[in-house]
Amino acid sequence: MRTLEVALGDRSYPIVVGSGLYADLPRWLQQRQITPAHSLLVVTDSSVAPHYGKRVLTPLESAGYRVRMIVVPAGEASKSLDQLSRLVEEAIRFGMDRDSAVLALGGGVVGDLAGFLAAVYMRGIRFVQLPTTLLAHDSSVGGKTGVNHSLGKNMIGAFHQPELVLFDVDTLATLPERELASGFAEVIKHALIADADFAMWLAQHHEALLQRDPALLTEAIVRGCAIKAQVVARDERESGLRAILNYGHTIGHALEAVTGYRRWTHGEAVAIGMVGEAILGELLGTARDVAGFTRRLLALYGLPVSLDEPLSDEELLTLMRRDKKARQGEYVFVLPKGIGTVEVKKGVEERVIREALRRLKEE
Repeated sequence: MRTLEVALGDRSYPIVVGSGLYADLPRWLQQRQITPAHSLLVVTDSSVAPHYGKRVLTPLESAGYRVRMIVVPAGEASKSLDQLSRLVEEAIRFGMDRDSAVLALGGGVVGDLAGFLAAVYMRGIRFVQLPTTLLAHDSSVGGKTGVNHSLGKNMIGAFHQPELVLFDVDTLATLPERELASGFAEVIKHALIADADFAMWLAQHHEALLQRDPALLTEAIVRGCAIKAQVVARDERESGLRAILNYGHTIGHALEAVTGYRRWTHGEAVAIGMVGEAILGELLGTARDVAGFTRRLLALYGLPVSLDEPLSDEELLTLMRRDKKARQGEYVFVLPKGIGTVEVKKGVEERVIREALRRLKEE
């Protein structure tokens, strides 16, 4: 078991990574002053519930907690106002009060949705992240919560920090191969923005990591979470530095939205986005020889590295202008300066973005 901390003063919280952690969940909750006197609403999805629902419910009920589990359909479509409304209704009917807590058992969709529920219910109650996917090692840390809109991803949300992130790596054993690979996109992102040695380590150990070696997976998750935690501690609400965590996401989110969140997983879209933004960095002269390395590293994990869909540049550009980093109609991107270092670039010209998209389609 490995533990690290997101340092936010009196709102600091631990990230715990290890095997067999659910059996001891009541103790971890009580360390965060969430006792059996507090009602718990567990939010999970239809893919996770059959595997891990009882593993979470049984120790909680045995410890005397009053618990209800709500299952939403698996998939990005559940990050919606309709599902949020349903969860609010269930919380009210269950009798949740300001001392209650929400547990998010699942991947990024469940974490974002359940976290947003906790942020808005009675103007904010406590919640705990129980990530079950590799991708969620990123989304479970930092307090970003929210839902999607047809006009853009994560356009409705709030910053609401969890009390605890408890990552049981045993959950990765049942993760489909495509979802595992998708998760590595965010691990690779952390390496590319802040740790060149980590990027080389990921290239060296890709076979064992894809074979789910527990020790190596734990190491990868801890190193990725450590980078995220350091950035969040310095810029909790994305007023500056935290924007670097969006590397690959300006293009990636546009790809997801323009295809109705059905063509690529989030990690796959971000992988394509990182290649595209590395190309953009090379076109603007902020980086050299980064796109090739990025493409090779992502390909080792079976991730897509080019655009093989006949998508409209106009639609993609419109969505990029709506990106949360955009200011006064200007395009804003996170661009590499080298392996392990990036910068936020404002006022990127549209003609250069079009050229980057053209090259991304040609690869």
